[in-house]
Amino acid sequence: MEEYQPIENYGVIGDLATIALVGISGSIDFMCFPRFDSPTIFAALLDAKRGGRFRIAPAAGHFKNRQRYFPDTNILLTRFMGEAGIADMSDFMAMHHLGHRHTLVRRVKVVRGEIEFQMQCAPKFDYGRADHKIERKSRKFYFVPDKKSLPALLLRSSVPLKGENGEAVARFKLKDGQTAFFILEEADGDEDSLSAREDYVSEAFKETMNYWLTWISRSKYRGRWREMVNRSALALKLMTSQAHGSIVAAPTFALPEKIGGERNWDYRYTWIRDASFTLYALMRLGYTEEAQAFMLWMEERCREQKPGRPLQVMYRLDGSHELPEKVLKNFEGYEKSRPVRIGNAASEQLQLDIYGELMDSIYIYNRHGQPISYDFWVDLVAIVEWVCKNWRKPDTGIWEVRGGPRQFLYSRAMCWLAIDRAMKIAQQRSYPAPLVRWLRTRNEIYRSIYVDFWNPKLKSFVQYKRSKTVDAACLLLPMVKFISPIDPRWMSTLEAIKKDLVQDSLVYRYLPEKAAPDGFDGNEGTFSMCSFWYVECLSRANDLQQARFIFEKALGYANHVGLYAEQLGPCGEHLGNFPQALTHIALISAAWNLNERLNEEQK
Repeated sequence: MEEYQPIENYGVIGDLATIALVGISGSIDFMCFPRFDSPTIFAALLDAKRGGRFRIAPAAGHFKNRQRYFPDTNILLTRFMGEAGIADMSDFMAMHHLGHRHTLVRRVKVVRGEIEFQMQCAPKFDYGRADHKIERKSRKFYFVPDKKSLPALLLRSSVPLKGENGEAVARFKLKDGQTAFFILEEADGDEDSLSAREDYVSEAFKETMNYWLTWISRSKYRGRWREMVNRSALALKLMTSQAHGSIVAAPTFALPEKIGGERNWDYRYTWIRDASFTLYALMRLGYTEEAQAFMLWMEERCREQKPGRPLQVMYRLDGSHELPEKVLKNFEGYEKSRPVRIGNAASEQLQLDIYGELMDSIYIYNRHGQPISYDFWVDLVAIVEWVCKNWRKPDTGIWEVRGGPRQFLYSRAMCWLAIDRAMKIAQQRSYPAPLVRWLRTRNEIYRSIYVDFWNPKLKSFVQYKRSKTVDAACLLLPMVKFISPIDPRWMSTLEAIKKDLVQDSLVYRYLPEKAAPDGFDGNEGTFSMCSFWYVECLSRANDLQQARFIFEKALGYANHVGLYAEQLGPCGEHLGNFPQALTHIALISAAWNLNERLNEEQK
């Protein structure tokens, strides 16, 4: 067995409070508990020896492995196939908001032959930094951390368990039709939970299956790429906090953007930037309840904003502000990619683009969801006034560079978008607003972009003021209607992006040797979300055959269960945190737009 499986070798299960990464080998190698932004209990993906894992696999012999989701659900099926026989393992988390205790269920069944299995449940609390003890009661094992602030775990099993070096282990044989199950959940004193019922595993499986089937049936998408769109929607739902309505950028941290490199970030938080993209996808697919919950979360962030201060770039799921960046020195990192960071110092950066995405999301929701309140509008006016006063400032931009602030094109265009969308909301709802002054500022920003960010030699808009390089963030300009998708300046910009950043169907976000310095050495992979942005730009420019060709090829880079990490490396390997919400949002948007335009073409 390899110490580190490829990042793309994992499927994801969850309960709308946390997730677990289940490897094709049968090992759960990453899980924060009990919430997305809690410390890990399993992190073998970040340190194979000290991180902890929960592994179930055949004890001996050569087996082929396959993995897939039960259709239209987030229940994962891992199959072992060898000379000794065939076995299926079902992994899922029961929905926490339905009364379960962050319950992870693993059930293995032999469908042919006789197979001996070994099970290892080896949690390591608090990112591998806290010790724990084991308490055994019948076929129940309690893992009790030394730190009282950390939740204890309860492991139930249908087979005998042994305790070894702080781990629970088992070795058992199953014949045709026989099953074994393991249930891991939060221990809550001596009070028994739902999992104590004799029929719990089968009933929880049915309940979880029905939950996901019912949820995905609400999707309005009926287009050509329904399976991939549904999988992306299901992945987005897994990254949603049922308790708060917020959505994590990705449920993992410190997975490297380059193997052995230092671009290892914590994405287990909610970025304001993701707001408009997320709401657009949710509203398009018909998930108005999720859109409303996310909007309420954003309204709270705007309400608590101090006058004269910029919004924070990202927040914890519950809306709290503190995200101190620290290095876990006890973890060696995925394939020795250090440092292993938790927290995110980018939360303290100035990123002017977030205001455009915020106001665009509110505009979309106000128009297609529910009207926003006047009190919310008052808070928004204060935010837009701040943008009007500060749009000229250099910032760190959408890519959160750490090599010094610049005057970025995308940031400036998003300031234009913030004012434009605020004006539209005020006019639609007849809300009071200084429209004349906002119009003057909006037009000033617009002219600035055409004067300061247009390079006549390149015949392209460029990354930052008077630079000589393009940036894939430009691909969003026609999508937010800053410029027509067939405007001559845009078409030549798109050609420049194609020349410098596009390789077949894959798109780099920028050229590190020419772009604003990001503060780190080395190259990185292509950005999957940029690939789907490129597809949508081609679609909007009516280059439908090329858009479809590239889209189909980009879909081929998904992993075996339809998920994407943030980036793709030179060999097509997945890099960065996994799965990434923005990539799946961009996929949904591209699929929707391209499908509609293909339908119009066929009329």
